[in-house]
Amino acid sequence: MGKAACRAGGQIVTGATKVVEAGLADGVSINTSGCGLNSDGMDIRPTRATRRDVVLVSGAIGAHGIAVMSKRENLEFEIEIEIDSAPLNGLVVTMLAVRPDIHVLRDPTRGGMAASLCEIASTAGVGIEIDKARIPVPDDVRSACAFLGLDPLSVANEGKLIAIVAPEHADAVLAAMRSHEFGRGSGEQNRRGGSSADRRRSHVVRCTARRRPPAR
Repeated sequence: MGKAACRAGGQIVTGATKVVEAGLADGVSINTSGCGLNSDGMDIRPTRATRRDVVLVSGAIGAHGIAVMSKRENLEFEIEIEIDSAPLNGLVVTMLAVRPDIHVLRDPTRGGMAASLCEIASTAGVGIEIDKARIPVPDDVRSACAFLGLDPLSVANEGKLIAIVAPEHADAVLAAMRSHEFGRGSGEQNRRGGSSADRRRSHVVRCTARRRPPAR
């Protein structure tokens, strides 16, 4: 824990222990909470997502959830899937250095990327369109999800973030993300963070194939 805190640039300032009845906990369980200061003027609430914003993700998704599930359920795959937990504060600082006015930041933990985007769409009252082909999913995670009947978009993540930015700032923010060790696998998921159609308001739409041009 000390090494992890040092790597993230934080400090462990307090702690407490609790003994429970035999059989109620297997081994040692550790629960942590963190707190920090918001940069002056930074507002990353989901209400700030607007039409035509761009959705960025800091790397491949799904590894954490599949790794945890395989350990809990004693599942074995051809390749061991490792948890990709990482401190993201340094990555965020790098992103804010090139564009302080990032509209939304979210960590797609429980419920995965799908739950995070649905929350943002519902809160902001916009539609979000994502391209399935551009979502980075490792081959081993994709195979495990297919075997288990899971959607990689709904699998929990650690060490990943979703950023929603104005289209004119997307290239600069994406380049900054890729320059950081925890954002080298970053990718752009769309060029229309908000759908222009009112019927899609507060919905997330996943495109699974390219639209064909209308016949003339």
